[in-house]
Formats: sequence, C-alpha cells, structure tokens
Amino acid sequence: MAATNSDMSNAGYSYEDIQAMAQEILKYSSLRPKIGIICGTGLGGIADVLEDPVPVPYEVIPDFPVSTVKGHSGKFVFGTIQGKPVLLMMGRLHYYEGYPMWKVAMPVRVMKAVGIETLLITNAAGGMDPKHKPGDMMIIKDHIDLPGLTGECVLIGKNDERFGPRFLATSDAYDKHLGEKFKECMVQLGHGSLLHEGVYIMIGGPTFCNTAELKVLRMFGADAVGMSTVPEVVVGRHSGMRVFAMSLITDIVSYDNADDNKVTHEEVLKIAGKSALLLQKIFVSFMNVID
Repeated sequence: MAATNSDMSNAGYSYEDIQAMAQEILKYSSLRPKIGIICGTGLGGIADVLEDPVPVPYEVIPDFPVSTVKGHSGKFVFGTIQGKPVLLMMGRLHYYEGYPMWKVAMPVRVMKAVGIETLLITNAAGGMDPKHKPGDMMIIKDHIDLPGLTGECVLIGKNDERFGPRFLATSDAYDKHLGEKFKECMVQLGHGSLLHEGVYIMIGGPTFCNTAELKVLRMFGADAVGMSTVPEVVVGRHSGMRVFAMSLITDIVSYDNADDNKVTHEEVLKIAGKSALLLQKIFVSFMNVID
C-alpha cells in the first residue's frame, strides 16, 4: 500500500505497487509503446491525432491519484501516431493540488513500468524572455528546480535501487538529439520563427508570480516559468528514460504592476487552444524522426 502524506520518511509507492498499476493499464491494449507523451495544460489536443485510441481513466487504476485541474482530463490513452505506438498522459498531477512531490511524478514511474523508454513532456508556461510572444514554443535545455532547491526535491525519501540510483546527476536531463530533431521539424514545417531554447523554472503555485518574484526569477536565469514538468523530468531520468520537454508560451510576464497585465488560467487555456492544431502537426512530424 502506498505511503500516506504524513509518513514522508517512507514516501512513495513501492516498486510492487508501481508494477501492479502498470499491469492493470496494459490490460486495456495490446500495444506496447516505447514513447510516452505528457500533455500539459490545454494541450490534450495531441490526442486528436492518435489512431485507434484506447483511453484508460485514472479512476480504473487501483490507488492511482486523480487530476483536479481544468484542462487536464485525467486518463492515459494508448494509440499510434504515424504507425508508432505511444502512450499519452492526459492530466498531470501538480504540487499545488496538495499532492506531495513524490506523488506528482509517480505516473512517470508507472509509464516506465509500462515500457516507456522515451518521454516527451509539454507544458504551458509564462514567457520571461523579451523575445517571447504568446503562441511561441521553447525547447527546454535546462531547468531550475526551485522547490527542489528549497527542500522539496521529488527524490527525497528512501531510495529503491530498482527505480534508480540514490544520487542523480541532472546536468544532462534533456536529450540534445531529441531537441535537434524537434527543431528540424519546426523549421521544415515553416514555423522555425516560433521556436526558442531556454531555461525553465518551476514554482510551486497555484499563485502566478508577482512583479518582485518575476524579477528575481529572471535574475536566476529563467526564460520561462511554470508549475510542473521538473519532477517528471527528474524521475524520468532517474528511471533511465530519454527526456525531451518543451513549453508553449501562453502568456508574457510583466515586470510592472499594471492591472491589465494580470495572468489568468482562462487566458492560458485560450492560447493553448489556438496552438492545438499546430502542435498536432509538429508531433506527427516529430514521431517520424524519433528513433
């Protein structure tokens, strides 16, 4: 049985728990995908390009937590893109929902147990680089794990070597080869001008940053800010996966206190919706070049 939130010294699901969840999920499809995609806020439209989709709602998986955020539907979906079997995670978990960090990234452990070797992660983020515009995309080349640096690292707790090593280097967290392939796809589709590379910083949320905080984060070297992704990346690498991550820039942060610069979740969803068709085309092309 999974540990409770109050038992942080033994935080996490056991290896056997994870394997049992994976076996339950695999009952729903004969596909055995090696590629997994985590769909960020409002980016579930990637599922529309799946051929022969088979959904697996989180509710049917024993002991699996549920997503409570608008824009996250709460299910795994098996299917194929360009003939390649994939597993989509539609509805990630967030720290601000009240889940401890180890539970936020637990679905990545399950995806590994299902057989996923390459993990593609998307998110909606606030652009901090003056060159960013809403609708742009940023390949994440590095991250700043703000919760992790302040004592909430996703790997805190007892370590089971069957999951991964006690100490993990994250300097190579993002696969450069996959990043180059994604860039090539964007250029070939004629959308290279929308693409950037940069550093993503994770905050705990659910509040959007105020002006003073944004200035600090920018001084840290962040190019985009969001409330997810980093725990999934860390656990993906801990599990031995290749990891690629990209941000859809849904809003541009403001460094002044003007009332008309306030960010809303509804605006984030609106921009994500406008980019849905383009993201579908990009990921279809991306699937063709992933080896």
